[in-house]
Amino acid sequence: MTTASQIPETSRPPVPQTPGETPGPPGPATEGTTTPDGPAPLRVLLSYARPHRAVLIATLLLVLAASASGLVQPLVAQHVLEVLGTGGGVLRPVLLLAALVVVGAVLTGLQSWWQQRTSERVVRQVRRDMVFRLVRLRVPELDSRPTGDLIARVTSDSTLLQNAATEGLVMVANGVLSILGAAILMGVVHLGLLGVTLGVLLAVALVMTYLLPRIRQAVTRAQESIGAVSASLERTLGAVRTVKANGAEARETDHAGRAIEGAYRAGLVGARYVAWVKILSGVSLQAAFLAVLGVGGALVASGDLGAPALIAFLLYVFYLASPIGSLIAGLGMLQQGLGAVGRIEEVKQMPVEEDVDAPQAAAPVRPATPPTIAFENVEFAYPGRGPALGGVSYTVPGGTQTALVGLSGAGKTTMFALLQRFHEPSAGRILVDGVDIATLPRAEVRRRIAYVEQDAPVMAGTLEDNLRYAATDASAADVAEALRVTRLDTLVDRLPEGLHTEVGNRGVTLSGGERQRLAIARALLRKPEVLLLDEATAQLDARNEHALRDAVDQASLRCTVLLIAHRLSTVTEADQIVVMEHGRVRALGGHSTLVEADSLYRELATSQLLVGDDGDAEDVPLPH
Repeated sequence: MTTASQIPETSRPPVPQTPGETPGPPGPATEGTTTPDGPAPLRVLLSYARPHRAVLIATLLLVLAASASGLVQPLVAQHVLEVLGTGGGVLRPVLLLAALVVVGAVLTGLQSWWQQRTSERVVRQVRRDMVFRLVRLRVPELDSRPTGDLIARVTSDSTLLQNAATEGLVMVANGVLSILGAAILMGVVHLGLLGVTLGVLLAVALVMTYLLPRIRQAVTRAQESIGAVSASLERTLGAVRTVKANGAEARETDHAGRAIEGAYRAGLVGARYVAWVKILSGVSLQAAFLAVLGVGGALVASGDLGAPALIAFLLYVFYLASPIGSLIAGLGMLQQGLGAVGRIEEVKQMPVEEDVDAPQAAAPVRPATPPTIAFENVEFAYPGRGPALGGVSYTVPGGTQTALVGLSGAGKTTMFALLQRFHEPSAGRILVDGVDIATLPRAEVRRRIAYVEQDAPVMAGTLEDNLRYAATDASAADVAEALRVTRLDTLVDRLPEGLHTEVGNRGVTLSGGERQRLAIARALLRKPEVLLLDEATAQLDARNEHALRDAVDQASLRCTVLLIAHRLSTVTEADQIVVMEHGRVRALGGHSTLVEADSLYRELATSQLLVGDDGDAEDVPLPH
């Protein structure tokens, strides 16, 4: 399994840094860190904060300086009371007290700005790293996971980690150090009252150790539920026309509603624990105040403690509200962050295609002749299913057209997926000009091969964005030629904004045939060595199909073409036809030979392959 640390740094895109920011790695080492319990998640959390430790330490110093100003204030107040008791002047101590208040407020504001800026930088790096990996995940991994859940890890989970890795750590450190400082000064005032205060707080701390881990568990469940909501919504919106056409709005609403209800219930569990924490923190301070007031009052009555000292001590008790609140809130953030770490680190453990960013030393040299493709005893099976391919062997001569035909599920599209290295064969080899593609970087394999998928997906953006998607440096003349051969030039000419026209989400403003032609134009513009067409003319009318056949014929003069088709007009013009059945090559040859020799091909030819655009059988003679 490939981890983030195994990806060569040269393959990673440069990450711009803000001036003065300590650059961080794309992601911390994650081996052995996916378990939600134990010290490993905390180490991972700290690794996100480590690149920003200088700023975080400076932020903590500001917090401590502000806390120090607060710690001094009760002593100054005590001095004011003592001066008042003796009839002395109080102007200077009052001015000092006011200055401490102002300085504390300014330091708090500056600390807040530094902390929030660092927090945003942390989440920026986390999201960049996660997006870097998600778009490079291996296809089987993407096929097995809901897209919405993966998106939720980049959005909501990273936000929890952001708060924990910066604000949470600072709040915990500030809370601990401020409480220690207050305890020292309270001990200076009166050790007995300090013992009373610590006794109350210790009892509450024991209860907190029970509650805080459960907050982490509740957050993990809540984030999983949020991922389920995202997945449900992505599923519905991704096929919204199908939903509406089948009147399934109510069912999809119920489906999403169940996921939302799960997130609601998981959120309530976490909220319940958080409420208990807040109750205990408030009760602890009130209990400490009452205990100190009772014991201290008795000491004052007996003459063992002066009233100014008791007031100063009570001010320290009130002061503890802030650091204790900071400590509890920080611990809560840490527990939430630790709950999100597991889900984020799970992405780091998913296998990626580590060679899709392989740098090119120089412009690739195009071979003098189109490459020959050979399948040698190729076997493949999808997880949890039977064999999709079983010992497939055949050769596609360079510069020719080879058509793959067969019933649905015969393994035709699977072979295209293997050629693109979306999946890897479980046995056998696929050779391009005698070289096993498994030995080549995926970036090199996909650079040489253009693939037109069956559903011809179109990206949101403009026509030009889609056309130049894989050939950003294509010349205007090449673009015009691709539009001409796919007959998209007439479409572009009648659009007010031409190539700059937005196509909408998934190309919704285009017809099915226009999307197919756009996908083919995009592939041709790449000038590939191998062209894969998966039912590329399925949604075209006869006129446009004829134009596309001419374009494919021209392309085959400079590249090797493999196509999957059910139309006879496409198949008969191929140099060879491969008949697939149950993941095996049943027959291979030309149209006339196969009609004569193979019963399955003859059946396909007399049913599916002979159906024309108007639904009637074409008048094509079959040899007997």
